[in-house]
Amino acid sequence: MTDQHNRTCGRPTRSGNPCKVRISGSDVACGTHATEQDKAVAEAHRRGWSEGYKSGSESSASFSKSRIERLEQRVKELEEQLDDAKRVYEIDGHQVVDVGGYAYRWRGSTPLEVGDRVLVPENYVSRMKNGPGPTLGVVSKLGTTYRGPLSDIVRRAPATGG
Repeated sequence: MTDQHNRTCGRPTRSGNPCKVRISGSDVACGTHATEQDKAVAEAHRRGWSEGYKSGSESSASFSKSRIERLEQRVKELEEQLDDAKRVYEIDGHQVVDVGGYAYRWRGSTPLEVGDRVLVPENYVSRMKNGPGPTLGVVSKLGTTYRGPLSDIVRRAPATGG
């Protein structure tokens, strides 16, 4: 077996001795001794190797992408299961809802629904963004997985007239 990194041409020179020019890759002879057929075979080999490498890389990338998508979907499913297991909808007899990513308690007599407009109490961020006073929000989820203290919703906001 010939060492691929230390191959020499080996074709006979004018003196009859083997050519000692190093060759690499797909070449079967040095530039001086290679025939048109040798050059065509070497080029076909290079092209086939390149196309095979590209095809393998694309296949690997496609497989990796689909695996990532499956894992992300599985993580989402598990997060939803965990959320469902830990989500509470009432605390101390009062409804709990999500507004803008934060949990609030609703003490009103009629339960809130997703999409209801409400006024939530001012906090330091809302004061900087919207000025003093309650801020308009929309109920995005019923219940919460948050276990800390909750602020109360000030009141329902009037429905938008159209």
